[in-house]
Amino acid sequence: MSVSVDTGPRLGPRPGPVPWVAMYHSVGDCSDDPYRITVTPERFAEQLGRLRRRGLRGVSVADLLAARARGEGHGLVGLTFDDGYADFVDHALPVLRRHDCGATLFVLPGRLGGDNAWDPLGPRKPLLTADGIRYAAEAGVEIGSHGLTHVDLTQADDDLLRTETAGSRARLAELTGAPVDGFCYPYGTVDARAVEAVRAAGYSYACAIAPGPLTSLHALPRVHVGQNDTAVRLYLKQRLHRLRRRPVAGLR
Repeated sequence: MSVSVDTGPRLGPRPGPVPWVAMYHSVGDCSDDPYRITVTPERFAEQLGRLRRRGLRGVSVADLLAARARGEGHGLVGLTFDDGYADFVDHALPVLRRHDCGATLFVLPGRLGGDNAWDPLGPRKPLLTADGIRYAAEAGVEIGSHGLTHVDLTQADDDLLRTETAGSRARLAELTGAPVDGFCYPYGTVDARAVEAVRAAGYSYACAIAPGPLTSLHALPRVHVGQNDTAVRLYLKQRLHRLRRRPVAGLR
């Protein structure tokens, strides 16, 4: 005679620790940089060199998440670049190659060959053209969407929200000839409505900055990295990121 024992409700897998994802923007001249979005190529090389000496390797967010799903993410750091500045190809890509690192580049298909018109202060920084984005993709860089035109999604109406999420994904897939899995919220601003729009558009993941209770695969927190981030500061930022950010459901 067999006896059935009620062990109570089954609990799903515990959320995994938050991945460390670094947020860069421009790599070039930082002499006029009111928003602190630029690192020099020399500083960027120093930062990657330090990561490599610590046994870490920068990869795209897609590769990082895939490795985590396999239980193989130890030693990997996500490297992301917002806005799609033209200097990525000239200055960031050679450094990434030299240190055998990958990255995710979040671009704006509605502003191809334009500039950072959304920034009222500071210099106009040129953005990548369609050819520049394809060049980066052919070099192994993951291409993700930063929306169509860089608007705050929390302030967008329903039509604009669909255009900036689903519309930008379709435009990028046509441009690169490859699926687009990643999204990045402009300005880092996010709410539940924006997260749902990104999920409904078919993205596998999305990056924010500090999404708080919305933290998930579609609102991953990131660490800003700037010109002043020396080896010690980067180490401290990594440690604090792990302590302050919520675990992510669906990640090991």
